Amino acid sequence: MVYYGFKEKLKINLFRFKITTMKNEKTLVIIKPDGVQRSLIGEIIRRLERVGLKLVAIKMFVPDNEFIEKHYTVNPEWRRITGEKTIESYKKKKLSPPSGDPYEITEITLNNLKKFMTSSPVIAMVWQGAHAVNIVRKLVGNTEPLTSDVGTIRGDFVLDSYQMSDADKRAIRNLIHASGTKEDAGKEIALWFPEGTINYRLIQEQIIYDVNLDGILE
Repeated sequence: MVYYGFKEKLKINLFRFKITTMKNEKTLVIIKPDGVQRSLIGEIIRRLERVGLKLVAIKMFVPDNEFIEKHYTVNPEWRRITGEKTIESYKKKKLSPPSGDPYEITEITLNNLKKFMTSSPVIAMVWQGAHAVNIVRKLVGNTEPLTSDVGTIRGDFVLDSYQMSDADKRAIRNLIHASGTKEDAGKEIALWFPEGTINYRLIQEQIIYDVNLDGILE
């Protein structure tokens, strides 16, 4: 029999707490108006379920302009980061961005997003599981469908690009919003689901997370 001292027990308990926290990581996913209107709700949910994530909250409604601005500015750095990423994407493709000022670009982007995101119902969801934020970002693909890999949701179902959306003066149609970081996810989930999420267990979680598959053949 192995006996553990206080420090060893503390390390084991901290490790178990870390693993439990990892399994319970949550992220926000929004199926945008183009995903709803193209009847891709089931396909998007299917892909997220197949990887092993658990749906713990879902709602359908039409947001207003004020709500959409709150959503996209929940991270105070969103304007700068999004503008810089847009400018960099143009430069990589040897194209001239509509502006060299990231804040000017995201002001245009935000106005276009308000018009787009309030044009139809959206589906807001919270997904839970290990590495949920990064797993969803990987499945969804790049923000710009043109540069998203084949096999990702955006790469497989959308042909839009920044060049096309800027020429049309509209938001890019990329089906989904997915939280960028765990911190963003926490803030976004609090905004979209102030009522909280549902705590329940799926049978498949034993296969995904349990150390031993005890009782499978009983």
